[in-house]
Amino acid sequence: MARMKEILTVAGTLACAIGIGFVMQNSDTAKARYGNQDRPAPRELEDTATSALLDVQQIRLTSGEFKGADDLPATSAFAASEPDENVIKVRAPQSVLEGPPAPGSADPVPACDITAEAQAIAAAMVNLRLDAPCFPNERVTVHHNGMIFTETTDAKGALNTTVPALARDAMFILAFGNGEGAVAQTEVEELIDYDRAVVQWKGNADFEIHAREFGANYGDAGHHWKEAPGEVADAVIGRGGVLTRHGDIAAADPLLAEVYTFPKAGSERAGTIALSVETEVTKANCGIEAEAQSLQLTGDGQIRTQDLMLSVPECDAVGSFLVLNNLLQDLKVAGN
Repeated sequence: MARMKEILTVAGTLACAIGIGFVMQNSDTAKARYGNQDRPAPRELEDTATSALLDVQQIRLTSGEFKGADDLPATSAFAASEPDENVIKVRAPQSVLEGPPAPGSADPVPACDITAEAQAIAAAMVNLRLDAPCFPNERVTVHHNGMIFTETTDAKGALNTTVPALARDAMFILAFGNGEGAVAQTEVEELIDYDRAVVQWKGNADFEIHAREFGANYGDAGHHWKEAPGEVADAVIGRGGVLTRHGDIAAADPLLAEVYTFPKAGSERAGTIALSVETEVTKANCGIEAEAQSLQLTGDGQIRTQDLMLSVPECDAVGSFLVLNNLLQDLKVAGN
């Protein structure tokens, strides 16, 4: 009989910062609780767990604004009244999660117009469109108020995607590997009505948010994760939250993000939404140093950010699950 995987509890703390930990569980334990599923969800912390240390780095509070040598230039384009007019070329700021560009993306390309447009839509989302005819099938990095992910343009150099807004005055930078790109801006008035939490990572770590609404257990209707993301329509009418994933996993050195959105203003229910960040140990990520980052909107519209470096267990732990505690704060919903 296969050896049962050891259950570990790992906690990391820094002065004046919230602790982060994880639980590792074996797949047999998860199946016993949740039944046979294509990807069973992990269970809560075991009472018999043993303790060790987790390396947590660079935890800090931030508003999500760009601060540094690559700040956006002061330009009247940002003050334009119509969002579709807010299009300029810019070099994107650096990110702690940024990876190398796709092969050949830094080579010189013929000069051509690159434009981007942003339009606010339902559930405080933004429809983002890019037209870059000189960059067909090219890796492009999307930056928005601290969130960052990579997409790939189509054969005509176009990209059309939906992004959850993290700021009322929402600005989006779309940058190619050689520094070319465009900026689009729009106003998202509905953002005040929504709670929003983000986890983003690089490569094969495959982190995922689990949101259990108002006491829901794993597998219940109120449990949202990548296999049961919920519907944007439910978030619009206040019925429940929704998870969205962003980024092209097939791109070179992909940067990926997952976002949980809950309609706090429209909800008729009051209570707590439990948030955790989890990942399965696979052959693709075992033994690696996984880098991740969380972003969460606070009540005053600021962004609370935490960076995480995690040593994924070695490959004899494949099939186990890591449950990160306190990387995201649970949501408190007042109800109507």
